[in-house]
Amino acid sequence: MLEARETTTQVSVVEDTPAATSPARFFNRELSWLAFNERVLAEAENPHYPLLERLRFLSISGSNLDEFMTVRVAGIAGQIRRSIDEISIDGMTPSQQLAAVHEQILVIEASQQRIWADLKDQLADYGIRVVGEQQAGSESDRWLKQYFLEHIMPVITPQAIDPAHPFPFVASTGIGILFSLTRVADSAPVMEMILIPQALPRFVRVPGPEAIYMSIEDLICRHADEIFPGFKLNGHGVFRVLRDSDIEIEEDAEDLVRYYRTAIQRRRRGMVIVLQLQGKFDPAAEELLRAQLALDKALIIKTGGIIGMAGLAAIVDEDRPELKFEPYSPRYPERILEHDGDCFAAIREKGIVIQHPYESFEVVIDFLKQAARDPDVIAIKQTLYRAGKQSAVVNALIAAAEAGKSVTAVVELKARFDEEQNLLWASQLERAGVQVIYGFVDWKTHAKVSMVVRREGEAYRTYCHFGTGNYHPITARIYTDLSYFTAQPAAGRDVGKLFNFITGYIEPKKTELLSISPISLRNTLYECIDAEIANAQKGCPAAIWAKLNSLTDPGVIDRLYAASQAGVEIVLVIRGICCLRPGIPGLSEHITVKSIIGRFLEHARIWAFGNGAELPSRKAKVFITSADGMSRNLDRRVELLLPIRNKTVHDQVLGQVMLANLLDTEQSWLLESDGSYHRVETSEDKSEKPFNLHRYFMTNPSLSGRGASLTSGRKVPKLSLRRGNI
Repeated sequence: MLEARETTTQVSVVEDTPAATSPARFFNRELSWLAFNERVLAEAENPHYPLLERLRFLSISGSNLDEFMTVRVAGIAGQIRRSIDEISIDGMTPSQQLAAVHEQILVIEASQQRIWADLKDQLADYGIRVVGEQQAGSESDRWLKQYFLEHIMPVITPQAIDPAHPFPFVASTGIGILFSLTRVADSAPVMEMILIPQALPRFVRVPGPEAIYMSIEDLICRHADEIFPGFKLNGHGVFRVLRDSDIEIEEDAEDLVRYYRTAIQRRRRGMVIVLQLQGKFDPAAEELLRAQLALDKALIIKTGGIIGMAGLAAIVDEDRPELKFEPYSPRYPERILEHDGDCFAAIREKGIVIQHPYESFEVVIDFLKQAARDPDVIAIKQTLYRAGKQSAVVNALIAAAEAGKSVTAVVELKARFDEEQNLLWASQLERAGVQVIYGFVDWKTHAKVSMVVRREGEAYRTYCHFGTGNYHPITARIYTDLSYFTAQPAAGRDVGKLFNFITGYIEPKKTELLSISPISLRNTLYECIDAEIANAQKGCPAAIWAKLNSLTDPGVIDRLYAASQAGVEIVLVIRGICCLRPGIPGLSEHITVKSIIGRFLEHARIWAFGNGAELPSRKAKVFITSADGMSRNLDRRVELLLPIRNKTVHDQVLGQVMLANLLDTEQSWLLESDGSYHRVETSEDKSEKPFNLHRYFMTNPSLSGRGASLTSGRKVPKLSLRRGNI
């Protein structure tokens, strides 16, 4: 039985019945994100998860919070410093938002520390000990001292803080230690700082069967006498700094590549947004930090626990399989295997949908590898938003160019925190002969698409891959996304127009299948929503299902409110930020919003419209998309919305993937009209078994093109929807 739990974030103060034009009809975006991170953090307390997986969720919540503070919170603080009084969609000023966000961050940080203390005790029961400056045992103590002298001492650099030594620069996410000392020779007080190089491990593990870990800061503090001979240690304090890490684009940048190389360096020196202080920090040392770091609008977090929660990921790597999820190996699509691994033959027969990570991302790589070595392939065009540090996709494109193919790669330099890696990939691609395009200055190219043009007889055929996720082999193991392969001529023609739009600014006047933002995607969604409103007004069945990562765009939300007021039944699966308020009489009583947090990160984007029938139905209009329901995706990015018209794929996306998300009870949270979330409670009725969509797809045969492989094998159980159980 799952324990009911509520997240505590109050999204905004609202009226009981907000008018359709009142800002109170929206939740605050930043507070909604913090509510999402609370749901992630709640998984660290989930008793049904293995212990190290719970620690992983704690680490993820820390990493999430760091990024949120260095980008979103930094943006609000920047508005205040520049006196930009831009009101949020829920009616809050930047100062009000910053105060509310700071307050909630402190609540979450306190929860993280409480959960870490609990997990730390439980880990010790299983032989994984995280020790502080106290004794770890005689043999361990000797090893730690030797490790410090040989591996840490030569790397660190103590620096006196006085008029002769300027205060050093502290990089974002950097950890430092201030030591308050007295020189024995003359009793003079001395303040020393050690900045911990980021190349050093966050935790040091003592060799041996028992896993004993010590944080790098505790290891340094423990051996302070080795660093400062001839000094008396009066006290010390550990601190951590987070800086503004966003990059603002200058529209008049003459050279985008050169601009980004410079901007990446500037980002490392951004304004301090957060100062974290650990333990009983010396007041004089704290005052010194406050003065030297220029803490304008910054948040100061004082904690008795650990700083840098994201670093706990190092302990998750401990080789204890019994404390982790059972390993899962993705399946390779049977449809491709039935054609002896020939991707083109399988796609030529009919379109294929692949659901990652249940089905291997290798099929996407194999599609490109086959194109690279196929003598009949003439050209390859590919978008790259995030490709990771070790990219088989990039290597396949390089191989294709070296084999004499015409290869075009659209590399997005503005992919946040991947800018530096993308610059490296672009350089390697160009050296191999790939035509590298950086897209638009104003808009990010976020669409995930690749096309292969192949000579077949006297004609050419275009094979396309559309994805809801990035061409990233690592995240494809944990993000649930859809890949759709098709040789449909209309899709090939539309994708050709898309690439011409990106590479040559040739705006497509008309497309046959695709809707492209910022040109037509928003209008397509509006037309589909309006069609459901018209169906409801005529007394016909009217329904909308959508699965997105975030929903923040006021226009889309207002359109959904209008649909609800017309009687359209709407179910939204929004993993992260949701600014729509469900369940408000007269406004959104026909809208249900749920969020799914579990072993895998739900990332696929799907829209389904009843089209005059109850969902699910073969009559429904079903789309997959790279775009979330955010203004930036609809107005300031190049995105794709693709209708699924292949009957088999239509049934798989709607009747399996989408429906399974709606039926999930074990990993789902429901959004209330006040902005709080509560975990879906498992029914006590034994006839209604709990449903876990991740387990369902992990334990059942592939959805994609099962064909003859299931004639003698086990079939995928048919899912059915009981009205009222969502």
